[in-house]
Amino acid sequence: MDKTARLGTVPELDPTLVRRWQDDGGELVDLLAMARERLGGIALFRLGPRPTVLVTAPEAVQHVLALRPDRYVKRSHRARLLIGDGVLAATGEDWQRQRKVLQAQFTGRGMRRYEQRIDEAARTAAARWVAYARTGEVFDVGEEMRRFALDTIWRALTGHPLDPLTERELDAVPTVVAALPSLPSDGAAARGVVADDLARIDAVASRAIAAVRDEDTVPPDGPGLLHVLVEAAGTLPAYSDRLIRDELVTLLVAGHETTATTLTWLHLLLDQDPGARERALAAGAEGSPERRQAVQALVHETLRLYPPAWMLPRSAAEDDVLAGHRIEAGTDVLVCPYLTHRDPGLWEDPERFDPGRFTTPGRRPGHPGSYLPFGIGPRACLGLQFALRESTVLLDHLLSAPVPRFISAPTEATYGITVRPDGPALATLG
Repeated sequence: MDKTARLGTVPELDPTLVRRWQDDGGELVDLLAMARERLGGIALFRLGPRPTVLVTAPEAVQHVLALRPDRYVKRSHRARLLIGDGVLAATGEDWQRQRKVLQAQFTGRGMRRYEQRIDEAARTAAARWVAYARTGEVFDVGEEMRRFALDTIWRALTGHPLDPLTERELDAVPTVVAALPSLPSDGAAARGVVADDLARIDAVASRAIAAVRDEDTVPPDGPGLLHVLVEAAGTLPAYSDRLIRDELVTLLVAGHETTATTLTWLHLLLDQDPGARERALAAGAEGSPERRQAVQALVHETLRLYPPAWMLPRSAAEDDVLAGHRIEAGTDVLVCPYLTHRDPGLWEDPERFDPGRFTTPGRRPGHPGSYLPFGIGPRACLGLQFALRESTVLLDHLLSAPVPRFISAPTEATYGITVRPDGPALATLG
């Protein structure tokens, strides 16, 4: 028998269940969870004329993202309205060129130039924490995490700390990110809804680019990522002011939205499990490898429960075979790290916050496709090490500080570009 004749078609979710979900106004994550639960790690459903194949099984995840990225391609990034042709949205040769320009900045050696900036941003955030503890002021933990992450990436980009005017103007970034899932499908109409916010972001980017070009001296912390982009324009004609703007905004969005959200979730999880904080502090002396490993485990477990890239859309550019199933060219493929990370077949008691999974050998699945908060393969997030470093450094400062006492805390998640808490996290420090 011909081998292809033995291939199966992807099991399809009953269309009546899909219609019922639509009639009930369900969240997309609920439909995906139902498909995974009923059909397993590769499941098909239809929301329109084109089929969508959900992929959560680790082997299939690795096949799509790491082994056959040329067959499963990005069509258009959901945030393109905001990030333009930045590296997250770019494809083909443009993406390869843009990633090459930035990649060296996020290697181990490249990261060393940003360690002092990360530490300075963390010290600034910790000083605000001390002030809140002294005054008893009510503050939003999520907003504090956003301020820290934005200050960190701004220092990395420009070599300067975040100034109050820029901080106020960049409030437009989370506003646009939150609005993206509900914007009209028509591009012009969508742009019109957030035109004022985009104009504020463009103005910040324009000033920052001009400042780099006009600087007579190197910034106090040395040149930043924006300097790298401006220098690239000298040898690569593609780096117009517009592309530099797009890369700058991409780095701003990817470099602070995801980190801020992760750190907010982490504080909410520690509030529910205070013992996890104590165990991390007791793992070793301050600055010791044991303490650092325990703190990183807090971050990794938060990323498992709330991965920044909770779903990764792809399109099959040609026919393929995925885990014994036929995939036709043109099929939409949706990798969902959120569901892979909560698969009870992979993770013991997956809904429970348990950082010990990342410190005890054998506690986590070994397959690379089973844990991918930043993706895997050639399009994995460039800033993985940067995000882990800044999160760990901040927690080194804050875990032994006064503990947030939440006055009101979000109890649900909002599934948009990222998985965000569905409201403010108001607290005092005591």
